[in-house]
Amino acid sequence: MSILIFLESSGDGLKRSSYEAITAARAVASGAPLIGITINATEAQIATAGAYGLSQCYNVTGAEWTSFKNSAVAAAVAEAATTCGATTVLFSANATGKDVAPRVAVRLQAGLLPDCTELHGTSTSLEATRPVYAGKASIRVKATTPTTVATLRPNVFTAREDGAVTVAVTTFAPTSSAGMRSTTVTGVSKNEGMLDVAEADVIVSGGRGLKGPENFHLVESLARSLGAAVGASRAVVDAGWRPHREQVGQTGKTVSPTMYIACGISGAVQHLAGMSTSKIIVAINKDKDAPIFKVADYGIVGDVLEVLPKLTQKISSVTGRS
Repeated sequence: MSILIFLESSGDGLKRSSYEAITAARAVASGAPLIGITINATEAQIATAGAYGLSQCYNVTGAEWTSFKNSAVAAAVAEAATTCGATTVLFSANATGKDVAPRVAVRLQAGLLPDCTELHGTSTSLEATRPVYAGKASIRVKATTPTTVATLRPNVFTAREDGAVTVAVTTFAPTSSAGMRSTTVTGVSKNEGMLDVAEADVIVSGGRGLKGPENFHLVESLARSLGAAVGASRAVVDAGWRPHREQVGQTGKTVSPTMYIACGISGAVQHLAGMSTSKIIVAINKDKDAPIFKVADYGIVGDVLEVLPKLTQKISSVTGRS
């Protein structure tokens, strides 16, 4: 019996959401070993997980794994889970996790607990708390299958180190994914080094109150001054002002940063479902009765086109970023 955790590499280490998943797994491990699975990660990247309690890692390597293929990754994770006797398989509830986790659950004939905000029980009897009704309520759920697959909402489980542990890295060559690794590239999009809203500590999001895409540079400037990621409401994305990768909300990305600044966003229930668990919410809107103010910790009633330049100037004078 063990807990298998899907880990994603980034830079010199892993994505923060991966460290969060390992930390969450520790709380329900009950002595079960924590085993990771990575795709084409370096041993140096994997080694960083030792400080969070990971003891072993299956690393799937090879040139054919350079391009991401969801069905092949799902097959590899499912085979690894069977190999190590995992009773719990954890993913981050980011774009990759939401894509791969259900496929793994089907392959393992396992129950799926999506978008969890708390874990309870043990690795063999896992229970979880997850939001329902667009975040208006929470329920406690449990799978009745021998194996449970769960996705964890990013930025909810705080990553905490637990002493240095040497991670035993095993090169894993899954056989079940043979023939699934071909990929046809139809286009390439670069994010030009911009932060991912799912990983950011601070997010500055813009809505229809900006009146047009030509004014979104005000949101970008404030984000730069804070070292923050840029987000957007669904209405803005649907209008073609911003790319879908920046969309925050029920049909976009669910985020829970330390600070979320909503600029010109009224606060429709679909948007609130994606960001209401943020630690601190700041709202800027000229409508004092906008729903966003009901969940905000701090509010500024005013036109974002006038407020943002002044706010950015003040913050830049403190942070030195512009």
